[in-house]
Amino acid sequence: MKYLAILLFAVSANASDIGGRITISGARNNANAVIYIERIPGKTFSPPRDPVRLDQVNLKFDPHVLPILVGTRVAFPNSDEIRHNVFSPDPPKFNLGTYPVGQTRSQVFGTPGVFTLLCNVHAEMSAFIIVSETPYWAVSDPAGNYTIPNVPNGRYVLKVWHERFKPQSFDIEITGSNIIRNFQLRR
Repeated sequence: MKYLAILLFAVSANASDIGGRITISGARNNANAVIYIERIPGKTFSPPRDPVRLDQVNLKFDPHVLPILVGTRVAFPNSDEIRHNVFSPDPPKFNLGTYPVGQTRSQVFGTPGVFTLLCNVHAEMSAFIIVSETPYWAVSDPAGNYTIPNVPNGRYVLKVWHERFKPQSFDIEITGSNIIRNFQLRR
């Protein structure tokens, strides 16, 4: 038992949490900003085995913003009572076609970047997938709070993305202590 406690302390001393608050100028809701470590040089991460789900329900994509790891398969079930379509105009473009309630179609996201998702049937539907080279990300809640847990020690580029603003990049160094980084997004 004493050995396990020492081992746990050694592991936690090599990683830290990054947390803070996003404030979106002029907004009451500070949700859906994505904060993430862009890449860790020389390190790759395996995508999850099972598909990540991005539903279509009540004429909306749910969730509206989805960060994933490069190589992740995303399943797009249609849980509405009407037909939907999922496509992205962002390269490499894809179109899953129109399909009825109860069906699920999927797409693998093999390159990093931001992908806009739309529905040919319902112009008001949109969502965003942020594909990262690391699993170190967070999505802000309505109050703007976020936490990225267990980021390994090192120097990285921390990205902040929101659909209404240009992405921002910041250099950050993780040294074994938790970091608080607040961001103000404004036009």
